[in-house]
Amino acid sequence: MNQFPAPEGAPARAPDTGAVNDVGPIAVAFTRILRGADVHVPMSSTLAFAEALEVVGLEDRDTVYWAGRATLVRRPEDHDLYDRAFSVFWEWREGAPVELEPEPLRITLAMDDDSDDDADDGDDGSDDPTLELRFSATEVLRDKDFSDYTPDELAEAQALMSRFRLVGSPRRSLRMVPSRSRTARPDLRRTVRATIRSGGELGARHWREPSTRNRRLVLLLDVSGSMEPYARALIRFVHAAVAGRQKVEAFALGTRLTRVTRELSSRDPDTALRQAADRVVDWSGGTRLGEGLRQFNDEWGQRGMARGAIVVILSDGWDRGDPDLLGEQMERLGRVAHAVVWVNPLKVTPGYAPLARGMAAALPHVDRFVEGHSLAAMDELATVISTC
Repeated sequence: MNQFPAPEGAPARAPDTGAVNDVGPIAVAFTRILRGADVHVPMSSTLAFAEALEVVGLEDRDTVYWAGRATLVRRPEDHDLYDRAFSVFWEWREGAPVELEPEPLRITLAMDDDSDDDADDGDDGSDDPTLELRFSATEVLRDKDFSDYTPDELAEAQALMSRFRLVGSPRRSLRMVPSRSRTARPDLRRTVRATIRSGGELGARHWREPSTRNRRLVLLLDVSGSMEPYARALIRFVHAAVAGRQKVEAFALGTRLTRVTRELSSRDPDTALRQAADRVVDWSGGTRLGEGLRQFNDEWGQRGMARGAIVVILSDGWDRGDPDLLGEQMERLGRVAHAVVWVNPLKVTPGYAPLARGMAAALPHVDRFVEGHSLAAMDELATVISTC
């Protein structure tokens, strides 16, 4: 008995219709028989067999045999299986075309996640059509909400935030530097010294102009319970700013105000975050934004830290304290700071309105009100800071 069944969907015996012009169904039928016998036949080989049949025809058994063996068999150990399958196929066919259901196309999905590991190039030796799907883990994280991050994604976000250029906008300094511009101020001291060196002959005149320095950046992070899903990611943003060795000061706002600049100055993220966690005793507790800002204004802001600086408050605006006090302290802060930027992770929510009493009281004194829920929002915040 034959152990190779006829192709699925075909009649028990093909009708005798003489010459065959359409060789496609014949090639597909024989390919199915071979695959049923555990012979690997890729789609490209089936197409090559059909093209060969169009050239040699179907009348001569030996010619069809060698056309199939040359195009369909790749391994010497499959020759015996091919011979037995061809015998069954030739007996079934008798030179007539058959109507067969189209075979489903196998597609290999090759996922590329932008990994640097190129040891495996994804080639499994198959000639089946391959659909390569490329995605970037970085792009996925950029738009993902911080509250949905896993611990591994938080670590990845830390590395991405470290690439942000977090510097304040430039400002004119009192320090004078040499200048080549003739519209600058004359530098009499350098000009006289150059004249003395040249024996009293007046040479080139020298000029000077004010230098520029980056404005100080002050970050106030709300670490209350309502901000907990976002604070664990935003503290990494604050660390990236402080560890960048720019003029950055960092504070935690909860039921009290805690300065964490020194704790976050370590370039090692694990060390910095652990030190900050030990320093901040009211993490995920209540929040009194008004009291915290009054303490900042009294102890730090009015004494010079906030004067001419860019102050960034990262908070959802939920406050248990007196909203009038918050509004009053925001007004005080706005008088000395160059710009006040409020970063609210809830701003991205469809239909969001600043209805919380604290947020409503603070908003009239805010220069820029931006989102803070994702890496993309933090990247935009870095641009806002550098252009304030």
